[in-house]
Amino acid sequence: MKLIIIAVGQRVPTWAQQAWDDYAKRFPPEIRVELKAVKTEPRAGGKTVEQLYAAERARIEAAIPRGARIVVLDERGTALTTTGLAAQLKEWQHGGTDVVLVIGGPDGLDPALRAAAHQRIRLSDLTLPHAMVRVLLIEQLYRAWSVNAGHPYHRE
Repeated sequence: MKLIIIAVGQRVPTWAQQAWDDYAKRFPPEIRVELKAVKTEPRAGGKTVEQLYAAERARIEAAIPRGARIVVLDERGTALTTTGLAAQLKEWQHGGTDVVLVIGGPDGLDPALRAAAHQRIRLSDLTLPHAMVRVLLIEQLYRAWSVNAGHPYHRE
């Protein structure tokens, strides 16, 4: 199975990229993790939020492999505990398809894209910087895998 994280925004601080790389290499061969960064639509030029959404949605949709399960990160999505995410990861693995997790841009995600997703989950009730979301997401996915594998990384 492949976990593909599609994130709107191309540049992140060095510390965030290093953290991403560190967690990505920890995953076992049966779970491959890939990051696809898509360009943020420029906010200058008087574009409406709908135009920004449409441009970013087109880039996101172009990065989604056919047949993949689409999960968007959304502040109104379902909150999961660590063990809940572990159970979800196990379900995704048994589903046999790649899973795409989508991190929106500065204005969030197009409402139609959110509605069309197979699932909506939230990482936090707080508003987080995009670089932090990438790191937090991959760390939590790794933690979920470690719970399922009986690895001592996660302790309760």
